[in-house]
Amino acid sequence: MVDSPRTPLPTLSWVGDTSGKLQLIDQTLLPLEERLIDCTTAEQVTEAIQSLRVRGAPAIGVAAAYGLVLGMQSYATAERNRFDRRLDEVAAQLASSRPTAINLFTALGRMQEVAADNRKLPSLEMHERLLAEARQIEEEDRAMCVAIGRAGAELLAENSGVLTHCNAGGLATAGEGTALSVIFTAAAQGKNVHVYADETRPLLQGARLTAWELMRRDIPMTLICDSTAGWVMQQGRVQAVVTGADRIAANGDTANKIGTYSLALLARDHGIPFYVAAPTSTFDLVISTGAEIPIEERASMEITAGFGRPTAPKNVVAYNPAFDVTPASCITAIICERGLIRPVTTSNIAEVLG
Repeated sequence: MVDSPRTPLPTLSWVGDTSGKLQLIDQTLLPLEERLIDCTTAEQVTEAIQSLRVRGAPAIGVAAAYGLVLGMQSYATAERNRFDRRLDEVAAQLASSRPTAINLFTALGRMQEVAADNRKLPSLEMHERLLAEARQIEEEDRAMCVAIGRAGAELLAENSGVLTHCNAGGLATAGEGTALSVIFTAAAQGKNVHVYADETRPLLQGARLTAWELMRRDIPMTLICDSTAGWVMQQGRVQAVVTGADRIAANGDTANKIGTYSLALLARDHGIPFYVAAPTSTFDLVISTGAEIPIEERASMEITAGFGRPTAPKNVVAYNPAFDVTPASCITAIICERGLIRPVTTSNIAEVLG
């Protein structure tokens, strides 16, 4: 259990050396209960990602990297060929946990590349090298959050209303978040921003997680139903929309939590800038447009019996995509750790990402 509501919450942390464990906060229990869980196997990390105990594209990537270390613990003294075969098996298992967030595959790819580049190392040393790489991925994620906050805060005016969707805060990363890092940094600069947080149906990540994070940081905020977003825009309460992202195509088309596309259209209609905050690890330059992004479909019961209580007729047909894709033409700028990508075009993305 977490001792104090003001203690910085460890979204995830590695405990010990190569024989250690991955510790996660179980986000399915928030905001009612703050419980840290221990993952000691790759299977447990896979389940944690699938069940949303850990979620958010950057955090999923870090968790998967550590999951690979866990999966190799019993092979640390094996012959190197056996070690490598096991590495590929564990990576494939972790990669199967969720299809949309590219950070998962980016992190696993980095870990496998390290192994491929060090084939002469004995298994024990290779295992240590994998842990070092996972720690590096986590540290880079923390630094990314700080850089995104600095780059994005300049876009928010003093005394402005900022609308956000789902959760792109510390719970979604190893640091202070992407979209929420922008807000945290602006608030630290004394800009007096007021956040409107969509509840984010059907799993209420905005209500359960974003509101919880903002209130812990004493950031002025108001929780609204998803369907209220257009009305608060029309009332002049919102001057900017900032969301995170789970995968960004080479042309800037962006996959994020379902409902983001609707917000982008509403913002465009009301003349409100729409910003996406995401690290360079969220870009997938192999795919040209958002039409190629795989969209995860989750169980119908998340809609029909959310949190265990039936809210729809038995056997009703439901459609539950976890993400949608916002076209680059609807995005005012992408905020990444290397600065702003504005306007959002294929050439500008290629230039910033190098």
